[in-house]
Amino acid sequence: MAKKFKDGEFYKAFFTMTLTLAFQNLIVYGVNLADSVMMGAYNETALSGVGICNNIQFFLMMAVTGCCNGMTVIASQYWGKNDKSSIKKISAVCLFISLAFSLAITLFCAFAPELTIRLFTDKDAVVIQAVEYLDIIKYTYIIYGITTVLLAILRSVETVKIGFYVSLSSFGINIFFNYVLIYGKLGFPEMGVRGAAVATLAARAIELVVVLFYVFAIDKKLRFRLTEFFRTEKQMFVDFFKTGSPLMLSSLSWGIAMSVQGAIIGRLVESAIAANSIATTIFQIATVITYASGNVACVLIGKTIGEGGTLDLIKKRSKALQLIFVGIGIVSSIILLVCKGLIINFYDASPETYKLTNQFIWVLAVTIIGTSYEAPALCGIVSGGGETAFVLKNDFIFMWLIVLPLSALSAFVFKFPVVVTFACLKSDQVLKCIVAYVKVQRYNWIKTVTR
Repeated sequence: MAKKFKDGEFYKAFFTMTLTLAFQNLIVYGVNLADSVMMGAYNETALSGVGICNNIQFFLMMAVTGCCNGMTVIASQYWGKNDKSSIKKISAVCLFISLAFSLAITLFCAFAPELTIRLFTDKDAVVIQAVEYLDIIKYTYIIYGITTVLLAILRSVETVKIGFYVSLSSFGINIFFNYVLIYGKLGFPEMGVRGAAVATLAARAIELVVVLFYVFAIDKKLRFRLTEFFRTEKQMFVDFFKTGSPLMLSSLSWGIAMSVQGAIIGRLVESAIAANSIATTIFQIATVITYASGNVACVLIGKTIGEGGTLDLIKKRSKALQLIFVGIGIVSSIILLVCKGLIINFYDASPETYKLTNQFIWVLAVTIIGTSYEAPALCGIVSGGGETAFVLKNDFIFMWLIVLPLSALSAFVFKFPVVVTFACLKSDQVLKCIVAYVKVQRYNWIKTVTR
């Protein structure tokens, strides 16, 4: 009976945290969707410019998220041991590294904005709009780095509701300022892409203030003091780079690969850039539960190991989670197909862009089932179990040795239709399911990463 109760608590925690985190992510991507829809209604070239800059934001997001994922693997096992002091020390390491990445990207965008944009597209009209947007949006990068780390720290100790409330407030602020600054309403000047950037900057700044207040004034689990973010141990850096750096490098590799994918799309017809921007935003919304389930699985599997859970218990939970992941994928695919027409119609897109977007979404409706299984299985169960290096090796092989060469051949050598190249870019999401299934069933990923 006690065992059954503990399992009940485990699944209750999983679904509660997953739904809360999914709603948070939904609101975050809702902000991106609002930006995209409003810019698409304003000007399709402006939409393409914002879409190009989103490649930079995505790279930053991958770098910071990878760092946070590495920290979460270690912190969640310490949470299972109730070792709060060590959680604070590994958190300080994560914040330091995330700030270094954020600052480096900000400086690069500040000193070489046009060069940065031309890495993704050679369309002059799109470059002009993108540089205008980047001129302001680059100031959000450091703010984003700090906020994301703080929320990841809280998530590693099973505190997720604050992230939802922060994202909800940010959504309202961003929508309001988008409306008045992009189009010049309520007496504000019409700023176009710069207005969208200012709106995002305002939302990010308010997010940071709210999260800082919660961490230092409200949170009762960790009770951080400001000075604790500047204190750690050399051994914690060693532990992070041993266990956490593979996830960080995997996300960095993924971020660079996504940027290369954006560059491939950006050198096809201009309508492909806008179609990719629309389809990607819709896909992000459809996968909120997928990525939330992966984050939560990482925390709870890590906590189970930290608590000294038996092998049988870990096996039972990981098998149940895999079935849940597949179910999430099927439901997400159906939602994507049902809602695609409704969402595309929000955009003032050209017929060619509309056609390409519809084709892209059909591709994503297939690959999302694979994504919903392999991503949380590898980045959630396997990484949470302590085997983080496998994720790095797997991502590197599939992305750099299979997907990108195949896609480049499709686009520039064989000159296949754009939708074929897009399908090649997403093919790893299905192929990696085989590897994920075999790896999880071996259970050689169960490792203790704490001291």
